[in-house]
Amino acid sequence: MEGDAPAAAAARYQPASPPRDACVYNSCYCEENIWKLCEYIKNHDQYPLEECYAVFISNERKMIPIWKQQARPGDGPVIWDYHVVLLHVSSGGQSFIYDLDTVLPFPCPFDTYVEDAFKSDEDIHPQFRRKFRVIRADSYLKNFASDRSHMKDSSGNWREPPPSYPCIETGELDAAGHKVSHRRAS
Repeated sequence: MEGDAPAAAAARYQPASPPRDACVYNSCYCEENIWKLCEYIKNHDQYPLEECYAVFISNERKMIPIWKQQARPGDGPVIWDYHVVLLHVSSGGQSFIYDLDTVLPFPCPFDTYVEDAFKSDEDIHPQFRRKFRVIRADSYLKNFASDRSHMKDSSGNWREPPPSYPCIETGELDAAGHKVSHRRAS
């Protein structure tokens, strides 16, 4: 009976986001998808933002395997250069991963996600071992920005279509509450 406690806790958990199909999602823009998810959590105030983290997964070679991804049907992994998920460390005692690219449940209990999507480092070649950078959601919302240039090839063409909304920019506010831009003049 004790083993049923995590399943029961997961069943009582109220997700911090709308259903997967109602989330802002753009294929191959996981860092922006997670930024938008953090923004949703902040604006809806169901859970304290301090319980949420953006988790960047990569390594020196920019080759990380993740299983159970929509981009790869079947049992094999996708090899991403990096991937970003949201971690909710619930005050209710259980943690959940929000990954808009997975075929696993959304959100997925942390232990299930780690076991099914990451497998064990002991089972993969050392060059594919993942490193994690965990960033508090409030800091991520405040400091993340992207001009999306990493999504263009050497000719300037999009590798994947960009999101329809403007690039995410961050910046400080002046005393009057106006955004202070940190863009460099070209």
